[in-house]
Amino acid sequence: MEISVEKLGELQPEDCVICDIRGEHDRAYGFIPGSVGISAEELLTSPPADGKKLIIYCARGIVSVDLADELCGRGLEAYSLEGGYIAWLRAEMRRRNDEELRERVEQSIRKKFRVSLMSKFIKALKTYQLVNEGDRVAVCISGGKDSMLMAKLFQELKRYSEVNFEVKYLVMDPGYNADNRRIIEDNARALGIPVTIFETDIFESVYNVEKSPCYLCARMRRGYLYRFAQELGCNKIALGHHYDDVIETILMGMLHGAQIQSMMPKLHSTNFPGMELIRPLYLIREDDIKAWRDRNDLHFIQCACHFTDTCTTCDPNGRTVSKRMEIKQLIAQLKKINPSVEANIFRSMENVNLNTVISYKQGDQVHSFLDRYDEIQGKE
Repeated sequence: MEISVEKLGELQPEDCVICDIRGEHDRAYGFIPGSVGISAEELLTSPPADGKKLIIYCARGIVSVDLADELCGRGLEAYSLEGGYIAWLRAEMRRRNDEELRERVEQSIRKKFRVSLMSKFIKALKTYQLVNEGDRVAVCISGGKDSMLMAKLFQELKRYSEVNFEVKYLVMDPGYNADNRRIIEDNARALGIPVTIFETDIFESVYNVEKSPCYLCARMRRGYLYRFAQELGCNKIALGHHYDDVIETILMGMLHGAQIQSMMPKLHSTNFPGMELIRPLYLIREDDIKAWRDRNDLHFIQCACHFTDTCTTCDPNGRTVSKRMEIKQLIAQLKKINPSVEANIFRSMENVNLNTVISYKQGDQVHSFLDRYDEIQGKE
């Protein structure tokens, strides 16, 4: 059985249990208030036994249909939410007042989140020399919380900065379905971000790729962003990677790639001469971005690719945990033992002593400690 978003709104909280089967990673991007995170397997083996209606939702209402039918067959009153989380999100966005929302969001950046967001944004720009006089920056918006915040921070910076630079706000549509495209457009309009949207067929191109489709998708997206930004006269593209992305990348390189490397705050483009990539959220913590999002009752899309459309991100067969998610969970466990572990990982890339490294690469050359062994007066 299915239930519409409108009918869900008519139910009293004490009469139902709203079950989110998408998984921890997806809930981090947003969830229906009052819902509980529970896996499909757990719901089948240990469903709530208090006689309440079970309202089950996934990303788009696909996996949840079969699950609700299975529970109904066992004598429970279970419903799948029509259209899933995306349908609920669209309904919520139709109800909000855009002007009031925009004012609240901007005030929160100037006041409550000035230290945790705006100050760290400016610190990264200065520390790593990310924006200079005469730059034309293409702020690349994926539709998620990170890139939307970055766009708002750039708007605030433009109001008060003494540095003369220009900003373009770009959204690349790699093949979103109509609902996800509309969510991005609605959020941009509500937040007062004047986006330029261009379309590609990247999702279609990588959908049937078996090996590393997400890596290929990311590479193709970046190439298109460089090209379109350059056509608009920009010399830099800004991406929304934050502090947590940086430390996760460091550990992923060590544990999965057998190498020590960091996600750099800025890079020269290899294939687009004169173009640079910058990461202005480099010093901002993800928890602070989430706090800003939740404080303002904002809802953003996650990935929105075809894999998400078919609910593979909430598939009960366990295809949900990426390497990055594993690393995120590992860091959370280490933090319980050492609260400074995140800062230590980040700073480790600033404190590399080449005299204590067996070998390292610089460009195409590999250097060994043996090359300078007799020159180094090391201590045991």
